Parts: sequence; structure tokens; C-alpha cells
Amino acid sequence: MTQPERRTPARRAVLGAAGAAVLGGSTVLAGGTAQAVSAAVAAGTDRSPRTKGHGHGYRSLPVPTVIAHRGASGYRPEHTLGSYQLALDMGAHVIEQDLVPTKDGHLVCRHENDITGTTDVADRLEFAGRKTTKTVDGVALTGWFTEDFTLAELKTLRAKERIPGTRQENTLYDGRWTVPTFEEVLRWAEQEGRRRGREVWLHVETKHPTYFRSLGLGLEERLARLLRRYGRHRADSPVFLQSFEPGSIQRLARLVDSPRVVLLSAANTRPWDFVQSGDPRTVADLVKPEGLRWIASYAQGIGPTIDLILPRDAGGRLGAETTLVRDAHAEGLILHPYTQRNENTFLPAEYRRGTDPAAYGDAFGALKRFFETGIDGIFSDNADTALLAAADFSSR
Repeated sequence: MTQPERRTPARRAVLGAAGAAVLGGSTVLAGGTAQAVSAAVAAGTDRSPRTKGHGHGYRSLPVPTVIAHRGASGYRPEHTLGSYQLALDMGAHVIEQDLVPTKDGHLVCRHENDITGTTDVADRLEFAGRKTTKTVDGVALTGWFTEDFTLAELKTLRAKERIPGTRQENTLYDGRWTVPTFEEVLRWAEQEGRRRGREVWLHVETKHPTYFRSLGLGLEERLARLLRRYGRHRADSPVFLQSFEPGSIQRLARLVDSPRVVLLSAANTRPWDFVQSGDPRTVADLVKPEGLRWIASYAQGIGPTIDLILPRDAGGRLGAETTLVRDAHAEGLILHPYTQRNENTFLPAEYRRGTDPAAYGDAFGALKRFFETGIDGIFSDNADTALLAAADFSSR
């Protein structure tokens, strides 16, 4: 069934401001200047988020910082150069990549090593024999996995929309882009930085690092080599390094000086490296003052699920705010919570509109509430929406 067309302000901004830049088929897309796109997205306003600090380094980023979650994944298949380009053209302050390895040790950008739902691999008869079942971080998965493909093989696949039932319009772009390597993204960021006359910030996650190290495909050393090759290994480099495994961030801290963020899932969960090492602490322990103090000894920030700041009740409505923002700031940590999305299915219950779970709800209302907590930034699938909300919030 075809989803009815949703003519929302955010969708009009995307198609009007950046459509000419992104509807073409080139791998690294041409387009208008960042200033022109930003002006269109801002709808004629001259408001901008407040800035902490001056010059280079993460403290110079606008606050609230808008981090394009897997690129402009609300509008293009995630982790493609098309998705990254659109997010940058929208004006996102930082663009996110998730890294997994190939069989021959190259780092590629996929949210998961299971590429069944994000590429056309299931339709490729030559790879039918690669389908298998694996246990990744304690979860059994059946499909196709990056670590079973060489880079040359992986490059024959085409990326596609991960959640086509929710984002049916995104399927228009299925097959347009390949799976990018992280080195390709670094080259793209350098090229865009020269063209725009400013640094292009990246937010880079190591996925399942303990699992991959057990396969002889350690992520951190490979990532550190690339960061050094492209000059992003310093404390003031335009990159954040992130992981749900604190041990991965500690390892990276010994390899490079780039800013580091520990990601935090639900309160009752344990990081997988904790499970493997027998560390009994849960996320609930890590968000206590003593846990935050421990994180601050090797990282500059945390990336909590927004539920750790604004828990939801049984009906899906936001409850009373926790002390996490205050406690993290007391330890000098910045907060980049995840993830803001425009669709009803992802929004707190009080911000949903209508009965279609794929329709847009009151994303601006939800973002206002998120920003009121004092967070330093947010991951968003819809960077244009988050940027407008940040401008509204900062102009109060």
C-alpha cells in the first residue's frame, strides 16, 4: 500500500532547498553553497544557535549541536554519500558514521555488519551461499555480514532504505549509491571542507568492537591509522569517536587524542565488553556521579538514549526529568543524546499527531522539550527540523 503524501514544512524545505543538489546521480554530489541552503532551511530567519568557545575544537561547535544521524537518514538511505551530502547541505553541524570491517580489513559505513536490510545482497544470486546465522553480542542473526565479503565484493552491492514501511519515499533512491568506505568519507569531508572554507565534523562509532576483535578484525587500530593519515587524531580535530563499549573508547584514548564519547543504552543493560569481562556494572551504574566521573577520566562526553534524561511512562509519554544532564556537566562531560525522528512512531505519545505511525508528528514540540533539559546536542534523522528547532530555542 502506498503511503499518502505528507506535505510537511520539513519535507518542503528538503525538496526546495537541497533537491537540486541531491537528485542527481553522481557519487559525490554537486549543489549550492552551504550558505544558500542554510538560508533556505532557516526560512528567511537570521537566528543561529549560541556558540560555546572560539576557534577549533568541539567546544567551538554551536549549542545545541545538530548531529546528522547516519546522514540525512530521514530522507535518503542511511550511510550513503547521498545521505551524508544532503545532511551537510542542510547545515548539519556534524555527520555521523558507523564503522564495521570487511573480510580484508577495510572499514565501511553501515549501522550493522548485518547488511541484509540495507543492501540488495538478498537479491544477488552470486552471494546466496554467504547467508548464514551468527551470534553478535549475544543475539542470533541470520543474513549476510560485512566480515564475509571483501571490499571489492561489497562494492558490487547497492544500498537501500532500511525501514521502507515507514519511509516509503526513501525507496526512490534504492540502488543509487554503494556502501562507502570510511576513507572515502574522509576524502569527501576534506573536499567539502575546502569547498566551503570550514571544517566538516564527523561523529564516528565503532560497532561491536569486542566481537570484531575476536575475529582478528580489531576496529580501533584501523580507525586510528586513518585518523592519523587524514590529520584527525588531535584533541582539536573535527571528529568525535563514539562507542557503546567503554573499552573501545579507552583503547582509542591510547591511540589518538580525538574527542571521545561513550554511548549509553537503556538503564538495565550492560555494555557488551562488560558482559565479556565480567564487569557487573549496568548503564544505571554508569549514569551515577561515580560512573560519570569514571567516564570523564578517558572521554569528553556521553551519548545517552534520550530516555535516560526524559524517561517515558507506560503510555509512552515523557515523565519527570532525571539529573543526568546536571550530573554529567558537573564532571565536564558534554551530552549528545539519541535519536530525534519526525515520524509519530518514534515520538513521545504527547507529540504524536493523527493515527498514521509513519506520518510526521509535533517534532518541534518534542525537540523544544529535549533542548530545555540543557543537552549540548542531539542526533537527528531530520537535520533540517532539528536545526530550525535549535534556532527557535536559541532565540528565546
